[in-house]
Amino acid sequence: MSRPILHITLILLLFLMVHPGWAQISPGELAKSHSSLEGISNCTQCHTLGDKVSNDKCLACHKEIKSRIAQNKGYHSSKDIKGKSCASCHNDHHGKNFDMIHFNPDQFDHKLSKYELTGAHSKVDCRSCHKSEWIKDAELKKRKGTYLGTGTSCKDCHADVHRGTLSKECTQCHTTEAFEPASKFNHNNVDFTLKGKHKSTDCKACHPIETREGKKFQKFKGIEFQNCSSCHEDAHRNNLGPNCRECHTEESFQSHALLTQFNHSQTPFALKGKHKQVDCAKCHNLNVAATSIFQEKKGIVTSNCKSCHEDVHKGKFGNNCAECHQESSFKTLKNMDNFNHGLTSYPLQGKHIAVDCKACHSEDYTVPVPHNTCASCHKDYHEGQFVRSTGAAVDCAVCHTVNGFKESTYTIAQHALSKFPLTGAHQATPCFACHLKQEKWLFRNLKMNCVDCHENIHKSEIDVKYYPNQTCSACHLTTDWKSSSFDHSKRV
Repeated sequence: MSRPILHITLILLLFLMVHPGWAQISPGELAKSHSSLEGISNCTQCHTLGDKVSNDKCLACHKEIKSRIAQNKGYHSSKDIKGKSCASCHNDHHGKNFDMIHFNPDQFDHKLSKYELTGAHSKVDCRSCHKSEWIKDAELKKRKGTYLGTGTSCKDCHADVHRGTLSKECTQCHTTEAFEPASKFNHNNVDFTLKGKHKSTDCKACHPIETREGKKFQKFKGIEFQNCSSCHEDAHRNNLGPNCRECHTEESFQSHALLTQFNHSQTPFALKGKHKQVDCAKCHNLNVAATSIFQEKKGIVTSNCKSCHEDVHKGKFGNNCAECHQESSFKTLKNMDNFNHGLTSYPLQGKHIAVDCKACHSEDYTVPVPHNTCASCHKDYHEGQFVRSTGAAVDCAVCHTVNGFKESTYTIAQHALSKFPLTGAHQATPCFACHLKQEKWLFRNLKMNCVDCHENIHKSEIDVKYYPNQTCSACHLTTDWKSSSFDHSKRV
């Protein structure tokens, strides 16, 4: 303040003290709320000499308004009010009972308070929200009828019906139109997305209403949902495991849409080959009770083919089909080396064991192969030498075994039944000495005289009359060449 103005002010004050009548310079009595500022000594509490009422001086007292303006909050910081002179709305000196707050609740535009009233809020009486018990500031709470201090958060006015179990941001799910239903809540944004029949299910069916502390409480958090059995009774009584989603969908419990995706390898009967393409209903009756469905094949092992398939071999080859067949195709056989040929009417022995199956079975294995005689499969090595006069051939097995063709079982006793019984030293003579001619075995039309095999060491020294037709047996024995049966007394 300049020195001349200060002097004038002091002179004016002294003058008014000497002449009380001059006090009528005041425009009027102050309102009750400002009554403590009555008196000429308090004018400058609100007025600036030579100027109008100062907003700064108003806000110096009304700190709660100043703070909200600084934070850009509330009515006084709105674009329609901010920057106006306080006195333009709240002028004084109109008497003790003058109401400086010209406020009509019915006409107040709540948007100017930075909190627009929407939905059900727009229909609520002002005093339903602006209550002293909802004002947190202790000083504001003392002010009778104030509209300041009421919070804008839902929890400032409304009780938390979720008891702290959900987010404090109520507007994530609810709107001001109505608390129920929670129209902004989207089940797809939580861990359990609603699909199929779940979409039409009443919330209460999954979120039960219970009583907590004497009040109703609907549970939304802590609901188990990891598996269907968390909510639903297991209709299969745990016969099929806990993961219902492997077979069922939310569209309908009766739907079998996912059966084709079921991992059968989790069961003791893993599906392989053609079994993978078979419809479930081919093996399982789908029209039985849930407690017994898929149970009719329980305990059947993969090798027990006859439990489902007809035995085309009529039990001839035993029960273990998997020894020969595989799931890729019934006609696609495994390596038949391990087939037990003993199950057939012709058990394999000796050299036959190592023979490739196809060497005998040129067609399908089920086509009968003649096997009554060796000649059914083998070429007659002897080229008909043992064919009887009747035309029937002597079977190879008379002389040979399956252990090898080169070895012979033909005995001396059998040779004794032939036209040339073996006696003496002949019994020790190997077969090939007589029967192998020019690398060919001969058993028919062999000459049987001694000279046919033995050299005539006598040549012309002995008259042929002593051994007609060079019959050595006239003098010699088969036991020993040196031993002789010759009787000299009978010779002339």
